[in-house]
Order: sequence, then C-alpha cells, then structure tokens
Amino acid sequence: MAINHVKGKVFPLRRDNVDTDQIIPKQFLKRIERKGFGQYLFYHWRFEDDGKSLREDFLLDTPQYQDAEVLLGGKNFGCGSSREHAPWALQDYGFKVIIAKSFADIFYNNCLKNGILPIQLEEKTVDALLRNESHVDLYKMEVSLEHQTICDSEGLHVSFEIDPYWKTMLLKGLDEIDLTLHYGKDIEEYEKNYEVSGLGI
Repeated sequence: MAINHVKGKVFPLRRDNVDTDQIIPKQFLKRIERKGFGQYLFYHWRFEDDGKSLREDFLLDTPQYQDAEVLLGGKNFGCGSSREHAPWALQDYGFKVIIAKSFADIFYNNCLKNGILPIQLEEKTVDALLRNESHVDLYKMEVSLEHQTICDSEGLHVSFEIDPYWKTMLLKGLDEIDLTLHYGKDIEEYEKNYEVSGLGI
C-alpha cells in the first residue's frame, strides 16, 4: 500500500527500548499471513492476565487514541529479535508512520520493506512533539512523505530524511518483489547481453 500523505491521531509511547517481543509476543507468530496480528499488538501491555480485559494504564484502546495512524516512540524502538511480524502487527492495527528518537536497524528496514514509514528525529525534536501531545486532548499530526515534512496540531513543523530509494518504494507502494517484476524485461535483456559477450555460464 502506497504512503504519501498521512493525517490523523498520534499515539505516544513514552518508553525506550521497546523490543519486538513487546510489540508482538512470540506465541502469536505461528502463522505466516500478514493479516490478523493487530489484535495482539502490545498484548501484555494492553490486556490483563485473562487476555480479554483491557488494562486501564495503557491507553491505546481509549477513544482518545483509537484509530491513531502515527506512533510516537523513544530510543531504540524495535530492538530485540528480528521478526517481520512486528511491523505486520503495527500495520494491521492501523499505524502507517512510526516516529522515534532511534530505531534498531533490522526493525527499521523491516518497516520500510513492509510499507510502514519509520522516521528518526533528534531527541529534542521528539521530546517537543511529546510535550505538545501532553498539552491537548486530541493531538493530531500531518506527515508528508513527498515533501518530507511533519506538521502537528500545535503548529510545530519538522523536516525529516529518508533514503531516496525507499521514498520511491513507499510512494509507489512497491516491495522488492514488485521492483524485480517491474524491471523484469531489463533484467532479461542484461542477461542476454551478458551471455552474448561470452561472460555468461
């Protein structure tokens, strides 16, 4: 799914070192399809021990944050074991953008490969966004991938960096398989020329 312009609610996760097992616990990784993981997102934080009752101290499911499309996190977001199920769960729940002070490298790349926009900002900038969120009952944010800008409902404007390759992939809604298929004819032509030149096997 292509990402260009995201405008909506923001869920603040004021925690550092959020690991992939906290994002999606290992007992829910038994299937390989990408859909259906959102219900288990942040499972141990959202639910009581019975697995059904919502915890009152984790606000993701409250009306204030329901349907949030932007997650605002801390340092080293997505650390721990490598599992694509983590971005799958975030995406299936409805998140399109993850903003953090820093990311675990593998998680960052898994987000890009699976159609989520991860944005790393300076610590002071994320702190400013978190402060703004705490001042209002309904905090919203507008993220433009095309222009690489973030504007929040309190008037803060921020720019961000992203690799041009991944920017194009997200804007067009492509994954690596789509890209290979897109350039299939070019690849075939290259292989033919490679064989004709005598370099082929």
